[in-house]
Amino acid sequence: MAAKRDYYEVLGVGKDADEAEIKKAYRKLAVKYHPDKNPGDKTAEEKFKELGEAYEVLGHPEKRAAYDRYGHRAFEPGGGFGGGGFGGGAHVDPFEIFREVFGGSGIFDEFFGGGGGGARGGRDSTRRGSDLRYDMELTFEEAVFGCEKEIRVRKAVACGDCGGSGAAPGSRKVGCPTCAGSGHVRASVGGFISMLQTCPRCQGSGQMVDKPCGKCGGSGRAEQATVVKLRVPPGVDTGTRLRSAGEGEAGVRGGEPGDLYVVLHVQEHPVFKRDGQDLFCEVPIPFTTAALGGEVRVPTLTGPATIRIPAGTQGGKVLRLRAKGIPSLRGAGVGDLHVGLAVEVPTRLTKEQRRLLEDFAKASGGDTYPQQASFFEKAKRFFTETRHGH
Repeated sequence: MAAKRDYYEVLGVGKDADEAEIKKAYRKLAVKYHPDKNPGDKTAEEKFKELGEAYEVLGHPEKRAAYDRYGHRAFEPGGGFGGGGFGGGAHVDPFEIFREVFGGSGIFDEFFGGGGGGARGGRDSTRRGSDLRYDMELTFEEAVFGCEKEIRVRKAVACGDCGGSGAAPGSRKVGCPTCAGSGHVRASVGGFISMLQTCPRCQGSGQMVDKPCGKCGGSGRAEQATVVKLRVPPGVDTGTRLRSAGEGEAGVRGGEPGDLYVVLHVQEHPVFKRDGQDLFCEVPIPFTTAALGGEVRVPTLTGPATIRIPAGTQGGKVLRLRAKGIPSLRGAGVGDLHVGLAVEVPTRLTKEQRRLLEDFAKASGGDTYPQQASFFEKAKRFFTETRHGH
């Protein structure tokens, strides 16, 4: 498989380009390589797809920031945005991106010769509702073990008076005065491209009701606060995005509802640090335990555990407790807990303790501190070689 090209290179912009420059570059190249303008040209079709993938990332601040930091790896499974996250460029619909950038679902009638379809035939008055985003904070434990949450979202829902149709009782359909019943209005892109867009007044149906619903004004929607129940699976992390299908805004005039995307933000833990599925913590142990060996109680997410400290343990040694970390979001096992040992030296000594330590120091030979002996041997060899000019 060929390596992906740099997204900035694909759009022909610098890494310091602002949103307007990126959008302008995409519009220019997307028109050039649109399949309707290049029928049967597979190269143009691939370039069009590549442009959509690049714009889907660079045209969105959060995705662009992830790409600037991690490159294409950010959108691979487990990379933060892929595999249940925001999704990488390989999963986007280039035609949907094209319609989004150029507005609505209109067609390029004169420029592209009518290809690409209209506003759903120019007679469908419904329109899918908008997707919504909700940012939710979780405790560390909620993220690790999963939880049930209820969130309150203010959104457009189907109007209760007209059932989402937008029509008052006894109303009839009439031709839309804005588009003269065609469902499209003509617009100019860049001053030289003639473009048909979905009529903003009738949403492409070409028709309107003569008596709109008095409550919703004919849109079929009304705004209200709604409680949404959400199940957070075990193992989520900051940046994980959960999708609740159909919980976005209601569609226009009975159209399909959008989705709700909940972006998670996990609080830091006072003891543990997380790296993927693994946990890390540092536990202080007395210098006597490090020298003589023994057992030490250490914290885990499911309660205290006892670990065995070998005699002669040095500060900084890391011991591993298997399957005491974070469960995989995809069900592929549980990570480990890595315990770093910090040897603690007493700050106050009694006279008796001091005397015993002094006796111990006098009785200690070179074999007692092998790391120290090794260090000074290396230092001695270094200075000897330096004096001889090596």
